[in-house]
Amino acid sequence: MPTIIFALMVLLSLVRLPVGDDAPSLTMVLTLAVLAYYLIVEFAIGLALGAVFALLLWAADRIADLGTSPALAVFAADFVGGWVVQLIGHRAEGNRPALLTSLFQVVVSPVYLMAELFFALGLKRDLAREIDVRIDHHTG
Repeated sequence: MPTIIFALMVLLSLVRLPVGDDAPSLTMVLTLAVLAYYLIVEFAIGLALGAVFALLLWAADRIADLGTSPALAVFAADFVGGWVVQLIGHRAEGNRPALLTSLFQVVVSPVYLMAELFFALGLKRDLAREIDVRIDHHTG
């Protein structure tokens, strides 16, 4: 999923919005909006995602600065490659990628992945327990 998101960031970095003397990319505007959502949902995870997305945003804008053809080539390679890896991984797990049922997963997946990283590092244990309780209640 991160590769697919990065591919979309590269593509949307080609679109510049005329705002005063600056021309921020559409990626920058959408990334800031999504990060605001992440910070509201879970502040610490939103901060961590802010650091990751800042790097991705910087890289996407640098690629877009190379010109349309190189940026589209990076977009195509990352997008197709990301989907191939995604589909192979989900096939091995025996389930279908959530992105195929809802495009909102593009927004939700980074929070999910970062939360899983936090949990693996022993952070946000209360949140992990709350999620487990909700899952048990929903499935039980």
